[in-house]
Amino acid sequence: MQLNTKSDELTEDNCGLLIVDIQGNLARQVHDSELCITTTEKLIRCCTALSLPVIVLEQNPQGLGDTIPQLKQHLHAFPLIEKYHFSGFAETALKSELSKSKVKNWLVAGIEAHVCVYQTVMDMTAAGYQVHLVTDCVSSRKQADRNLAINNMLNAGVRLTSFEMLVFRLMKTCHHPAFKTVLNILK
Repeated sequence: MQLNTKSDELTEDNCGLLIVDIQGNLARQVHDSELCITTTEKLIRCCTALSLPVIVLEQNPQGLGDTIPQLKQHLHAFPLIEKYHFSGFAETALKSELSKSKVKNWLVAGIEAHVCVYQTVMDMTAAGYQVHLVTDCVSSRKQADRNLAINNMLNAGVRLTSFEMLVFRLMKTCHHPAFKTVLNILK
């Protein structure tokens, strides 16, 4: 019997993190907002400890406000892209940053799942990127909209993961140099 040799294994060298529009008052209005925000903060800190590239999107920040301070404090070293299309992928600046990173696997977290996250993810998938939606870091104001968006993305070939599942998958072993740092973030 021959095993499937096609690998979709995520590694620190082949993936990055895209944060979509966790900004202003809207960030506190989505379903389970505190859990989503706290988990996203841990995700950002772990991705930083693992040296993954990170890109941050902000939808019309003059109207909606900046990325919330709880997250922004961990994002100063990363590109921040203002966008006006609901799909971040419609913005030339995001396409440029994605291309510069030379990464084809993207972890995606953000709000709202059924609008900006959905449209960005669908466009990235259509362009050949492999998207891994970090489901506990994605929300919408209505749970039904979140669920519908996740189901539609799954049916379109987007991979689903959770924050902890993803972080341990990237490290692969307790001997990983960042293991203790990540463990402290998880606590």
